Amino acid sequence: MEDDIKIIKSKKFAYRIIKLYQYLNGKNIEDIRRQVLRSGTSIGANIAESVFSESKIDFKHKISIALKEANETLYWIDILFYGEYISKNLYESIKNDCVELILILSSIIKTIKDGND
Repeated sequence: MEDDIKIIKSKKFAYRIIKLYQYLNGKNIEDIRRQVLRSGTSIGANIAESVFSESKIDFKHKISIALKEANETLYWIDILFYGEYISKNLYESIKNDCVELILILSSIIKTIKDGND
């Protein structure tokens, strides 16, 4: 379980999001800070819940929620960049990590759908 790529990457991403939250302290955008923290850390929390899901449907549901949270996080990261609260380098780096999670989660959901639930 600890070598599961989606778990490893989502934890590392959550750590980055926490650091981003700390970095944004004092920039007078508290609502956005809280939103990116909530959605960015929720990805891994939902993946963690999926590990002990009660059924295939429950697993798919948890992964789908994680995917939605990743997409929301991507939105907030875009807002932070275009609002000039984060640098281009930070934006591209954290965006790439988020997109990678989106691709992993999308692939999992596609595999479940291809397996005919």
